[in-house]
Amino acid sequence: MFYASTYRQLQPLFVACSLAAAMVAPIAHAQTATAPASVAAPASNLGPGVIAKVNNVAITEAQLLRAVQQSGLPDSLNLRAALKSQLVSRELFRQEAEKKHIYDNRPEVKQAMQEAKDAAITQLYLRDAIKPAPVTEQQVQAQFDSIVASLGDKEYKSRLIQVGDAATAADVLAKLKAGADFGQLAQQVSLAQNKVRGGELDWISFKTPAQEGHTQNLPLPIAQALAGLPVGGLTPTPVNWNNTYFILKLEQVRPTQVPKYDDVKAVLRQQQEATALEKATIAVVSNLVKQAKIEQ
Repeated sequence: MFYASTYRQLQPLFVACSLAAAMVAPIAHAQTATAPASVAAPASNLGPGVIAKVNNVAITEAQLLRAVQQSGLPDSLNLRAALKSQLVSRELFRQEAEKKHIYDNRPEVKQAMQEAKDAAITQLYLRDAIKPAPVTEQQVQAQFDSIVASLGDKEYKSRLIQVGDAATAADVLAKLKAGADFGQLAQQVSLAQNKVRGGELDWISFKTPAQEGHTQNLPLPIAQALAGLPVGGLTPTPVNWNNTYFILKLEQVRPTQVPKYDDVKAVLRQQQEATALEKATIAVVSNLVKQAKIEQ
């Protein structure tokens, strides 16, 4: 397991920044999207870049690529065939509705057109205004080296149950000591997001004794408790941190598995590019906020 994730808490002002970054990414992706080499496009006599015509109205390869990107599904010939059928059907519907001339002036149509225009010009502005700093190979290598240096000689596989008060924590721990299944109990009572996985945590490694800021984003009391457990052991008492209570079970320990740089550099680059995009977005939003009169 490789520990490269970091969790930042932005101030409320920067909620807009995340939204802006989310908006600018799809348009940039759509402009550069190309068909994967493994997906062969069938030959067409309809004209360059045209995949179908509906009453002489062209449906283009670019439209299909955007539909593939927006679907979020792996590109394939079957997906493209299904989306192409949807585009053809949509064009048929549009033409039939347009013939009736009764929809043009309806308020909901005008509102939808205005919203689509607003979204398009906003995305174009964000693409032009937000210029993330490029990420270099040296930066990616430095991040990899820093992460490797922060790892301990062992890594831990564990489960965790999070509850909101001491009484519930004591009850959960008593049930576990009496033989209750940790995974099932986690699914039933845990407040943590990993409850759906029975409280399972990813492999994690850190130097011991655990020190603040050097626990791979694991809260220090939890890291300290985890490092002190025998394999198969439960925390003898609930761990109190940030007004919540945690019960841990250590399932496995093994020597730390450090991946090869070439196997993880793409992921590290993506993380750094996302951070650069966030920083550039914050700068743009902050500048606009300073110049604007905002009343709430």
